[in-house]
Amino acid sequence: MFKKVKNIITNSYLKKFLLYGISAITGILLLLFLSVYFGFWGEIPSKEEITEIKFSSATEVLSDDGKLIGKLYIDDRQPITYDEVPKHLINALIATEDVRFFEHEGIDYNSLIRVFFKSILLRNNSSGGGSTISQQLVKNIYPRKRLGKLGIIVHKMREGIIAKRIEKIYSKEDILLQYLNIVPFSDNTFGIESTAKKFFNKKTKDLSIIESATIVAMLKATHSYNPRLYPKKSRTRRNVVLSQMNKYGYLDDEQLAIEKEKPLTLSYKDYSPDKGIAPYFRAQVQKKLQEWCNKNKDENGENYNPYTSGLKVHTTLNYDMQLLAEDAIKEHMAVLQKTFENEHGKNAPWLNKDLIASELEKTNTFNSLKKKGYSKKEIYDSLKVHRNLKLFDWRGYKLVKGTVIDSIKHHLKFLNVGMIALEPTNGGVKSWVGGIDFEFFKYDHVSQSKRQVGSTFKPIVYAAALENGMHPCEYIPAKVITYKNLENWAPENSSNVDPDKRYSMKTALSRSINTCAVKVLEETGIKRTTKMAQKMGIRSNIPQVPSMALGTAELSLLELAKVYSCFVNNSKPSDPFLITKITDKTGNVLEDFTLKKSIQKVFSETTRQTMIEYMKETVNGGTAIRLRSKYKLKNDIAGKTGTTQNNKDGWFMGITPKLIVGTWVGVDNHNIGFKSTKYGQGAHSALPIFALLMQKMNKQEKFNSITNAKFTKTSPAVLERLECRDYIDENFLRRLFAKRKQQRFNTPSKRKRRRKRKH
Repeated sequence: MFKKVKNIITNSYLKKFLLYGISAITGILLLLFLSVYFGFWGEIPSKEEITEIKFSSATEVLSDDGKLIGKLYIDDRQPITYDEVPKHLINALIATEDVRFFEHEGIDYNSLIRVFFKSILLRNNSSGGGSTISQQLVKNIYPRKRLGKLGIIVHKMREGIIAKRIEKIYSKEDILLQYLNIVPFSDNTFGIESTAKKFFNKKTKDLSIIESATIVAMLKATHSYNPRLYPKKSRTRRNVVLSQMNKYGYLDDEQLAIEKEKPLTLSYKDYSPDKGIAPYFRAQVQKKLQEWCNKNKDENGENYNPYTSGLKVHTTLNYDMQLLAEDAIKEHMAVLQKTFENEHGKNAPWLNKDLIASELEKTNTFNSLKKKGYSKKEIYDSLKVHRNLKLFDWRGYKLVKGTVIDSIKHHLKFLNVGMIALEPTNGGVKSWVGGIDFEFFKYDHVSQSKRQVGSTFKPIVYAAALENGMHPCEYIPAKVITYKNLENWAPENSSNVDPDKRYSMKTALSRSINTCAVKVLEETGIKRTTKMAQKMGIRSNIPQVPSMALGTAELSLLELAKVYSCFVNNSKPSDPFLITKITDKTGNVLEDFTLKKSIQKVFSETTRQTMIEYMKETVNGGTAIRLRSKYKLKNDIAGKTGTTQNNKDGWFMGITPKLIVGTWVGVDNHNIGFKSTKYGQGAHSALPIFALLMQKMNKQEKFNSITNAKFTKTSPAVLERLECRDYIDENFLRRLFAKRKQQRFNTPSKRKRRRKRKH
């Protein structure tokens, strides 16, 4: 009896305790909820603020046929419409993340109770997060802050309140679309469209079931289930998503079995600034776009932002030609680099201590430490510390232990490259390679670098001479002259030039005879030649000395491409341009750049045709003959090679009826060049890039309009003016003149006159 009474009292106290406890907890939670609701833990956005939610969007850089070549962004995000999301992707998302999404109003109370008891009270992490898609959307729009021990409860309440408000403003479809457009996926990618393009190189609307499941699988843990880094874990999680789709009726058993057996196949495209196709070109586009944004405002009166405004930048670049150009450069430069290193051997200039020290003192690290007051010895000691290094190599990047000095030694030896392909009729840049690797060599050898251009300047000299009245069949003596007024400067020729011959202008240019070029310049005049160069597009300073005929001026590849466009663009220079138009995210054209001002001719049609004939001869029998002999190219091609003193720079400017291609090869440090002209001349170092590109284009039918194009017919009058021998022997002329003089002296009439004078 006593025990029964005791149990009744105990149970009564227990019930009261539980009742009071539950009431207290409920009261505390209610107070906590009210404090959250009224903004004690952070302001709750109003209906108006939620209605005006905006997200930053990446700017897309597109090729001439609309292919994505790169993006500018803070968050890698490209919004799409609901119609562009395949149904199976929505099904995968719902089945995995929020199966009652279309039933609740922002909060799934069943899941919330499960999480409360299992996760919070029982500490069971396998129960899931309990957040609906609407709550996850809130979490991404309004990131969580650190709030201490109560943080998880406060965050859940706050997100629940905002989720309810979002559900009242937006439809379910809008919420799903907002979610898919902003949530983070693997590799710092935001939104479904950017993720689809990065991992599968396709648009969201084209994703297959397993590709959609792979992307949804990333949401569980963007790093752990990254298919690029952890393919096995990613596939396991993908199959969980597929099983969830089967569980909730989105896939039948047969489909599930088929999809689960499919391999994980990626087509990964990295759109970061250092990676991907045409990084130097994209960097130049970025500069041009920033200039445009600084001058143009959006509908809110604010300047467009190249990283957040979601612009679409349509460019002139041909995607497929750019790939071929990059392949041609890699194919040639990997072999040339090996030749270059073997030629120098153990006494290579990049191993010179003074040269290394000079390069070291140009680095940001050295100058930063110097500004902080460290002595030279202290700086050198710190730079000798071994660390993990990533080094460039044509066979693949190297990961090694080494010092900053080791890195400089390694990268100092590399030959670099510049290459541009230009559409001569309008100046559209079809291909642009500014260096061998953008990650390691940011300096752009198309637009930034200015080097002596060697014999590629000679066509300007000869064009100026023709315009000044020099006959195309003028014969120029090849004999070396010493210019005493120029510190005994005496331009030299290659060994295959006979100093006792007078060469026609065509032969002198095609064989790149230096002495002839200087004499043509003297005949024409330095000022007239300089004026011609400026009219053809050169803006850089040109030294006003006779050596300008040999290309001592330091010009950019971009300038030279403009100059050479005159020869196939009706005697007019084409201004190189990169962007055709800029549109907003919905496709409205903000500016069109294709409208060009008319440019006056810089020389006559006769001069233009004559110069093309001269430069055809360069290819058919002059310094660029290996295009025919070695590379077997049968295309209509004209061009000019160039080599500078001590083989520091190799150039080739190739002209076809519909494409101008300029190439340069050299070492960034001006103290380093090839040991011999055999390997250092432009015909060996730079010309093969053009040759390989043309070979690759010849194999693809899509480029037939370029590769099969023919030069306009040269007029009969011009051809008649070019009918002359390649050269005349000076000794032959002297003998001929002496013989004729003797004959004239011995005629009867002259003999009579002589006799009369004697008498």
